[in-house]
Amino acid sequence: MNSKHARLLAAAIRYDRGDARRIQHFVKVHDLAAAIGALEGLDEETQFILETAAILHDIGIHQAEAKHGNGHGTYQEREGPGVAEAILRELGGYSEAQIERVKYLIARHHTYSDIDGVDYQILVEADFLVNLFESPDRYGPAAKVGERIFRTAAGKRLLDDMFVAAIRFSTVISAEPRRFVPCPASLPADRSAPLRWSSGRSGAGDSGFSTARCTGAA
Repeated sequence: MNSKHARLLAAAIRYDRGDARRIQHFVKVHDLAAAIGALEGLDEETQFILETAAILHDIGIHQAEAKHGNGHGTYQEREGPGVAEAILRELGGYSEAQIERVKYLIARHHTYSDIDGVDYQILVEADFLVNLFESPDRYGPAAKVGERIFRTAAGKRLLDDMFVAAIRFSTVISAEPRRFVPCPASLPADRSAPLRWSSGRSGAGDSGFSTARCTGAA
């Protein structure tokens, strides 16, 4: 990891200290944004700005909650840029152009129209990948989100591998917390043939999650 990003990550974690859920969120968004950017072959400056914005994209949540009573995306966009600028200036080493672009991305990361720039596009995609996973209904909206929002080849591939594939392969999901339940005896080699599943419980596995029965290929 770039040393500036490491220091910024530590500063953002310090700012959000005590809020492990949100810290975990922006760490994941950063990692996915960094991966998509690298896979898409971004130039060094664009990649740097993307990763910086990904670390700080939700930095305004606590101030939004304090001032507006909730952390809705609109309030995050409103409060985040000022907090981000203060952190970046305190750390030092960021140009005015970098700071302004990061603030712009934070101010629009919940706005999905008029996306101008690959850094903006990838930030939105990375945030969606994590938000989908954190959603109770993480699989249902994935295909529609992919059609409406995702544009990069790398982002689409990650979305497909994480979520859309679960629907296409007819993989059953056990009771919460959800996890995939494989059926090696029936899973075709190309993983493309439809399967017929039963969602009935058959006991608890080593993890304590309920498991499901597979009734064989359709």
